[in-house]
Amino acid sequence: MNLSTRLMQEVAARRDDLVRLTQDLIAIPTLNPPGDNYLEICEYLDRRLSGAGFETQLIRAHGAPGDSDRYPRWNIIARREGSAPRPCVHFNSHIDVVEVGHGWSVDPFAGLVKDGRVYGRGACDMKGGMAASIIAAEAFIAVCPDFTGAIEISGTADEESGGFGGVAYLAEQGFFSPERVDHVIIPEPLNKDRICLGHRGVWWAEIETKGEIAHGSMPFLGDCAVRHMGAVMAEMEASLFPALAARRTDMPVVPDGARASTLNINSIHGGEPEQARDYTGLPSPCVPDRCRMVIDRRFLIEEDIGAVETEIRDLLETLRSGRPGFDYDIRELHRVLPTMTEKGAPVVGAVAQAIEQVFGRAPDYVVSPGTYDQKHIDRIGRLKNCIAYGPGILDLAHKPDEYVGIKDMEHSAQVMALALCDLLGATPVSSG
Repeated sequence: MNLSTRLMQEVAARRDDLVRLTQDLIAIPTLNPPGDNYLEICEYLDRRLSGAGFETQLIRAHGAPGDSDRYPRWNIIARREGSAPRPCVHFNSHIDVVEVGHGWSVDPFAGLVKDGRVYGRGACDMKGGMAASIIAAEAFIAVCPDFTGAIEISGTADEESGGFGGVAYLAEQGFFSPERVDHVIIPEPLNKDRICLGHRGVWWAEIETKGEIAHGSMPFLGDCAVRHMGAVMAEMEASLFPALAARRTDMPVVPDGARASTLNINSIHGGEPEQARDYTGLPSPCVPDRCRMVIDRRFLIEEDIGAVETEIRDLLETLRSGRPGFDYDIRELHRVLPTMTEKGAPVVGAVAQAIEQVFGRAPDYVVSPGTYDQKHIDRIGRLKNCIAYGPGILDLAHKPDEYVGIKDMEHSAQVMALALCDLLGATPVSSG
């Protein structure tokens, strides 16, 4: 029996363990915001990975955005060395999940197994991927204990809110530097037969229009900031949205609609604050003197970040010059440049070869419409040999009744185990 077959069989033999591990991870409600139960899930992973012979570190991201004594940003890094410390293959998964939302037909934290799927918040994004990477590593070590190099597995905080308390913090501490790590695989749910090379760029900003408060019965004595924001939205509809839709990228972004530049109006708040749910009174009659909009601009690798920002500012300046009383402030909230790993990178080749072995066909190469933690590994860690590969369907992320297919996890774990064999080199134990 050849090594590839033995690895695939070893993963298949651990299928029940793979399901239980996924269920256990889902059962820990690591909701972000605010950042619940990060320490609990890190301690669970510590017990699991220590028991498999990994050396573990629990690291709190002191001072990172969101970190507090009530909601500390905990991360775990586990390392298992073979006969030499290099090369190192690192599997990185985020431990946080988004809010549950409405519309579920199952308990979002029960890890229900039904019809060949595991259901729950985070099942797809990305606790199923984390479980698959752990099973892959354990199966590989069982078959090839004398491998050369090192395997690292990390569970990191806050990817859903930018990753600053997770991968960004760890990268700043040197945990993702080329001096330590050679290959990174992030098991995000991009489908089991696709390799994700990178992601589009993002620019978030808050726009505030200004007005003058007055009595609501005499709005002519004030200046309505909400109406001014309406003019901003109207100009976006008339000129900006059509211009963005006309731009297309050569990056293989999925789905197809994301191959264009996009802008999402994330939120609008104008006038007096909303009262608590138990407030039974009426609002006071006032002309709103402030209105705030948060925009989420996703841009292409062919676009310059400076031009992205200037385009929004020019739109606002056009309104200021032509609309009586219009004034505004704008502040940047977040920026991430697009990134795309070369197809010729070693980690891409190893995973591509493994996909061909498991599925009998070449992989598709895609780019994510949204960012994920590759941005920090690239920008801060200076490590370009990074991809996203994992089980699950991206369209299910953040949806009610989120699930991950059990067979998809098993197949992805087989791909990861075979990729480890390629990247680290291995001599199998005797089959006896």
